[in-house]
Amino acid sequence: MPRATATGRRLLPSVLLKFVMATSGGLMLLYLVLHMVGNLKIFLGAAALDGYAAWLRTILEPVLPYSGTLWIIRVVLVAAVLAHVWSAALLTRRARRARPVRYAVRNKVPGSYAARTMRWGGVIILLFVIYHLLDLTAGTLNPNGVHLRVYENVAADFTPSRWYVTLCYALAVVAVGFHVRHGLWSALQTLGVSTGPRQRLLKGLSTVLAVVLTLGFLSVPLAVTAGLV
Repeated sequence: MPRATATGRRLLPSVLLKFVMATSGGLMLLYLVLHMVGNLKIFLGAAALDGYAAWLRTILEPVLPYSGTLWIIRVVLVAAVLAHVWSAALLTRRARRARPVRYAVRNKVPGSYAARTMRWGGVIILLFVIYHLLDLTAGTLNPNGVHLRVYENVAADFTPSRWYVTLCYALAVVAVGFHVRHGLWSALQTLGVSTGPRQRLLKGLSTVLAVVLTLGFLSVPLAVTAGLV
């Protein structure tokens, strides 16, 4: 009995950490969907995209100051990222401590490519987010970098001569897609939603959402590079 109690105390924090990962990941996923929808306004022209960027800074005015809502969203996202990384790091450390001696022979187990590369994929995404913020948010790494001239900034970023930027962006977006697909499925399992006959359906929906996000984000740089925008 004491042994079972001790085991329960060890398992409970891990369960809570998985819950933190699921909820923080859900917040970031919601942002990704909204961000993708906003990005697609580039196909409606400069006025639509730049107007959308300006509108984001005036939400809830005059209750909140200019850009107040946008800064609240940014703070929530930073907190979600930190919580996600922190819980992932602790869970990884506990998994390694639970197996202090490496297996002499590592047998392959069923699992997707995304499941086997979640950690490295997370690192790649984190580095990409930092670059993306410096590029299209702060404008310090953007060839144009004019505030609220989003259309021109994006067009300057993904010109054919900067094909290497488009390539790196595409690779990062694909990593995001794999991460979303496996992460959403794992989150649904952690929250107890994906059980019984719903597993196959929800797994398929996770894949569809990941594909839609990937294609949505890729469509913008590829369209600019191809001269369609």
